[in-house]
Amino acid sequence: MFTGIVIDRARVRALVPATRASDTRIEIETSLDTSRFAIGASIACSGCCLTAIQKGAGWFAVEASAETLSKTTLGGWQVGTAVNIEPSLRVGDELGGHIVSGHVDCTAILVSATPEQGSHRLVFEAPAAFARYLAPKGSVAIDGISLTVNEVEDRPDGTARFGINVIPHTWTATTLGQTAPGGRVNMEVDALARYVARILGRN
Repeated sequence: MFTGIVIDRARVRALVPATRASDTRIEIETSLDTSRFAIGASIACSGCCLTAIQKGAGWFAVEASAETLSKTTLGGWQVGTAVNIEPSLRVGDELGGHIVSGHVDCTAILVSATPEQGSHRLVFEAPAAFARYLAPKGSVAIDGISLTVNEVEDRPDGTARFGINVIPHTWTATTLGQTAPGGRVNMEVDALARYVARILGRN
């Protein structure tokens, strides 16, 4: 489990394509102390929960299946791609964001990014299948970042556009400041919203 509080903006340093015997291997360069990462530990990489399979000073490696590559933005990663990193929670850690599983539901599209005083106002478009889980003042994880939804606009085609505000720290410390309109991001809906929808028979 994670909280959506990114602690490092890392980068992809190497990619080894999948073979018949192995999944795609991704090596990630980070400023974090990788000695705290156990082999087999879960690490959220831009919102995707991946397993550390190897590590060294300043880097660690993970593997991504074909399913992960097809359902998330990881399929478009290249050497140099920026990656938001959050290690899994430990007992006693502060719950600073909201409960995030690291299981990406879909990709959303950044529609616009507009400066607003010291912050940035971002508008995303979510697929129709997940529009029902978005609500004003609810939570959503975008590329592994815990964010608060400001407003939701339901569209005729069933999709939904939702707005968030990003403070300067988040803008510069995560990948959001490098995402251009039209770009895709990993999105995980709030688990509470999913359970409520299930109970009400809307899932």
